[in-house]
Amino acid sequence: MPDTQDLLLDVAQSIEINAAIGDAYKCLIRRLTTESSSPDNRPLPMVLEEWPGGRWFRDLGNGQGHLWGFVQVIKPPTLIEIQGPMFMSYAVAGHLQLRLTQISGGAELSLRHRAVGVIEDGHREGLNHGWRNYLQRVKEMAEPS
Repeated sequence: MPDTQDLLLDVAQSIEINAAIGDAYKCLIRRLTTESSSPDNRPLPMVLEEWPGGRWFRDLGNGQGHLWGFVQVIKPPTLIEIQGPMFMSYAVAGHLQLRLTQISGGAELSLRHRAVGVIEDGHREGLNHGWRNYLQRVKEMAEPS
């Protein structure tokens, strides 16, 4: 029988972005959709229906795909919350919060991913790296060259 802590996942990360909050939000949406990629930078385009109850999913065509979650809260340009299994195709309940806050010189993008279930070790081990990569890519997209 697993320990209760083995059933819980809680990842919190943030990054400062030197761009207007609206620009950072637009880049976040692109990162969640057309410019989504795996941690090893393989393209992983997704669809996000930008309204409460909207789906966030990978569309493989011909009625095939992978549902990652449903939009629970959306308040452009400051907040998106998605509840669902994300990339875990097994019995797990998850919640992803992406919050942008205006700060001096730009915006702070905070991520909190929490889940409960029998989470596979490979997923647990890759999450910190994967989400850090995700946030870093939003920053790169939003900041002028």
